[in-house]
Order: sequence, then C-alpha cells, then structure tokens
Amino acid sequence: MALPECAPVTVVDHPLVQHKLTLMRRKEASTGEFRQLLRELGILLGYEAMRDLPLTTVQITTPMSDMKAPILAGKKLCFVPILRAGNGLLDAMLELVPSARVGQIGLFRDEETLQPQKYFMKVPRGLDKRITIVLDPMLATGNSAVAAIQMIKEAGAKDIRLVCVLAAPEGISTFCKAHPDVPLILAAIDERLNEIGYIVPGLGDAGDRLFGTK
Repeated sequence: MALPECAPVTVVDHPLVQHKLTLMRRKEASTGEFRQLLRELGILLGYEAMRDLPLTTVQITTPMSDMKAPILAGKKLCFVPILRAGNGLLDAMLELVPSARVGQIGLFRDEETLQPQKYFMKVPRGLDKRITIVLDPMLATGNSAVAAIQMIKEAGAKDIRLVCVLAAPEGISTFCKAHPDVPLILAAIDERLNEIGYIVPGLGDAGDRLFGTK
C-alpha cells in the first residue's frame, strides 16, 4: 500500500533503533525486557521528534570564563501519552525534558467497529503556546491517533508531533488524511493490518506486553 504524498513521516533508521526494535518484537521477550526496550526506543525517537526545538541564549559562567550559551526557548513542552500503552514512552521523554508538562488521553478500541472510545482526557493549560508531542507505540488503523490529535487541537494545541514505534501503511494513510499538518516519527513501517486490525508482523499488543497482562 503506497503512502499518501502528504504524509510528513520520518522513519528513524539508526542502527540502535532497528536493533532494539528487533529485540522487542520477539515473542519470548519478557515484560521487563519489553518495558526497558520501549523506554530506550522512546529516548532515541524523542531525539528525532525534538531535533528542531527553538533555542535562545543565556549568559553563563563556566569554570574557565563567561559565555553566551544555547538553551531551550519558549513555554515548556507538553507530552501526551494515549493510555495505556503510551505511558511506556512517557518516562523516556521525561528523561530528555524533565520539566515538560504532561497530559493524558484515555481511549480504548471497540473490537467490533475498531473505532476509539474516549474515557479520559486531562491536559495542561496553554497548549496553544507549547510544542505538544503525542505518544502511542502503535499506529494500526490510525483511528485512535486521529481522535487523540483532534482532541488536542480542540484543546488549543497548534504545534503537534506524533511519536510511535510501529505503524501500518493503512494507519499512516488514515492519519495523514485527517491531520496532514502533524509530523509522524516512527521506528518502522510494517507490512499491513490483519483482519482484526493488528499490525503484521508487528509485536503484538503493546499495552499487554508492557504491563504483563497478555
């Protein structure tokens, strides 16, 4: 399935990203291993998602001299995991930017319609002045991501990025058609969705593997 031309998609093909993703995919990976690898992947994907953060300069004094040095500019970032699997990427992002604000969106997928159902949302104020990074390990049908980004936009966010580990072409197409202005940062694009809307070859249910509920 060809990707739509409008899709602002970045696949992070760094060797460490691809290596860790392979280790995560293995069905014999333990809950602890899966959790640790997802956190490590989150850090690597976070570097890419935040490579263009605005900078300003401040005057500091080093042990050797005074200097003007770069520092992040603007209001603090906001990370918004889509519950529950998105929490597996949150700690990684907070390691990179500990001062960031955190929102949460709770969605579950109706297994018959494959449509998202909202059960929770709470986000910081001032999203219109913050870079907002939405987190969800899997972009399968794309329906949950589309709904979450729409909710974030309605809350005022204007500069939004979506970070996922895996995506199916069908999910990217759905997402791009709904939100062509939102960059998507991925570790890999897999082959397809199966008949029940799971990514193939994928890695299974990320939430179940993360929390040991499989």
